[in-house]
Amino acid sequence: MDMILEGKAFVNGSFEHCCIGISNGKILSIKKILKGDQHLIFKNKLLLPAAIDIHVHFRDPGMTAKEDFATGSLAAAYGGTSCVCDMPNTLPATTTIQDIIKKKTLANRKSFVDFGVYAGITDANSNSLSSLAQHCNGFKIYLGSSTNALLLPPNKLMDVFYQASKVKKPLFIHAEDESCLLNHKKVEHTLADHLQGRPAVCEEQAIQKILTASSSFLTPIHICHLSSCEGLELLKKRPTHITCGVTPHHTLLNAEQHFPSQSCYKVNPPLRTRLDKESLFDALAHDTIDILESDHAPHTLEEKQQEFDAAPSGVPGVETMVPLFLYLTKKQQLSFQQMTSLLCARPGEILAVPKGKLQPGYDADIMVVDLKKETKITADMLHSKCGWTPFEKFPAIFPLHLFIRGEKLIEDREIQVSRGFGQYIGE
Repeated sequence: MDMILEGKAFVNGSFEHCCIGISNGKILSIKKILKGDQHLIFKNKLLLPAAIDIHVHFRDPGMTAKEDFATGSLAAAYGGTSCVCDMPNTLPATTTIQDIIKKKTLANRKSFVDFGVYAGITDANSNSLSSLAQHCNGFKIYLGSSTNALLLPPNKLMDVFYQASKVKKPLFIHAEDESCLLNHKKVEHTLADHLQGRPAVCEEQAIQKILTASSSFLTPIHICHLSSCEGLELLKKRPTHITCGVTPHHTLLNAEQHFPSQSCYKVNPPLRTRLDKESLFDALAHDTIDILESDHAPHTLEEKQQEFDAAPSGVPGVETMVPLFLYLTKKQQLSFQQMTSLLCARPGEILAVPKGKLQPGYDADIMVVDLKKETKITADMLHSKCGWTPFEKFPAIFPLHLFIRGEKLIEDREIQVSRGFGQYIGE
């Protein structure tokens, strides 16, 4: 074997002191005692599967003043994430085979971590899923307007679900109903205004349309960034082929808090009430939610500090998601089984990639964590190009080391590889 990692590893739902044998980038064996060419022992530390973030906006190409694949993927790595999937609302949008290939070429050259890309589905390309599917990891549908959104008319949903069922690639859906949003549109000056302009009923209506249109198909469908009690209630009895995710900002922040800059916390769907926030976090702890996803959507601080109505929506989060929830897990607000399922195993299952578990046959994507190393998040310690965080001063635990495919990517909080190390996960 090429390498042995020894320590207290989270295997099959519990911690055990063992050796993880790695060969050709894969976990080959997990036993009490193993021998290999290189043997690394991590005393008093935890070996966990690295996280998978299925929902990032790395702004590359077209908006690279905010972020690009190099800085976004570096932030992911420092946050314990070995694989990300990038959304299609870039400039140009990834809605054609040519533009998907261009984005993958950019990412191959720049990314520190493994990556996937989604194709955006609009009215114009809604009959092309079979050809697009050969070049992407899934499809993104926007039912409501957001940053550079690519709207799909709701009357196209059933046909798109039928096509997707044939190509067996998952659909990821921004579930806010556009007609509902237009009915509530208003000039906004505060987070309370933004909440009124994008009320929970718009999410509820979109989810109901998805449930109705998908009832005849077993198409894998993922409801992105669930944000409301109403949406949660609708999804409690969802069929097994429909999954849902929540973000750290919707589970840890709410619009009723006092923020020094309201526009910095403007996001779609919006931060909602304290009750929404608490209900979503409670759903994490009771296994009602499938995954955590960062919806990392960076904008420069200059853009975010404009007048509220003019400020763009979105917050960064790819680097802080895992550290925030490592801390909350240490404080027993979630179990390690729940945390690793939400951040690692279930995202891997949704994408159908061999990542997210410490198990033979899976990629050797492993983070090493010292639970004693608590810190407070500050913007100056992070690696996103945007240079700020909505989680300033939040307690967190950042991984010390990160291995991807058995290669040491982060050692003692220092990067060990060059940009371009990351590989596309669809081949």
